[in-house]
Amino acid sequence: MAGNTISIEGRRFALSNLDKVLWPRDGYTKGELINYYAEIAPYIIPHLQGRPMVFTRYPNGIEKQSFYQKNAPPSLPEWINTFTYYSPDSQRDINFILVDESATLAWLANQACIEMHPWLSGTGSVDYPDFVVFDLDPSPGNSLAEVRTIAFLTRRILNELGLRSYIKTSGSQGLHVYLPVKNEYSYEKIRDFARTVAEIICTMQPDIATVERTVKKRDAKVYVDYMQNVRGKTLCSVYSVRPRPGATVSAPLHWDEVDKVRPSDFTIKSILPRLHEVGELFAPVLNDRQSLDTAASQLGLQLA
Repeated sequence: MAGNTISIEGRRFALSNLDKVLWPRDGYTKGELINYYAEIAPYIIPHLQGRPMVFTRYPNGIEKQSFYQKNAPPSLPEWINTFTYYSPDSQRDINFILVDESATLAWLANQACIEMHPWLSGTGSVDYPDFVVFDLDPSPGNSLAEVRTIAFLTRRILNELGLRSYIKTSGSQGLHVYLPVKNEYSYEKIRDFARTVAEIICTMQPDIATVERTVKKRDAKVYVDYMQNVRGKTLCSVYSVRPRPGATVSAPLHWDEVDKVRPSDFTIKSILPRLHEVGELFAPVLNDRQSLDTAASQLGLQLA
């Protein structure tokens, strides 16, 4: 079906190929992806708003070629806001899309943008992240139980440092632990802190945890990835869809349910009923801004 038009909060734009199947095994279409992002908008937008965005597009479905999109395309509607940032790596300005309203999400879904990847910092303070993140990524041979073990250990160490952390599924095989912080520490200092915690984790669980970046050298160990704490690097947002069978979604969890659920439990079909039942568990990540000063001192780090 082509030529459909939608109006969301006064923004009117055309939709195309709504019946194109993006998840061949499940039969889920682009129209269903658009509908999901339109419905999840009140929950996901606070986690995207004011942050440079990177998207993963799958124009011909999740089993076909995909590509990352950082730079806003020429076809971007004039009502979608952008943020221009000079990239030292590519030595050029990049015009990042900002997701400030639900119509933007729907427009992006119509471009077959499946994954939403926000920066860890906002446009007002691009050099100072709002979170410390630990990406717990299993290697082949790891069990979900081992990933959970490392997640609980991460929380325990942070708790002992007087810090509160929040957890979500990656939407794939891993788990993401977020530590919201006052945005007064540079990426370099945040990364130093995360590396120190990751190394403690690996010292305490050397049989199943590693900070080895080379995949072939990890063996069957969970990679405690602290290197996501870099300006411009991104993790898949909470409530973002993933290009996985079942159309899984990155879902926030209660800590006491981590060992009772599987990442595959949360999909574009199940996450909204869950939200209506348990509420928005990741909301505190946006406002529970914590100082790292005392914790860093305990670890022998100087963050100032």
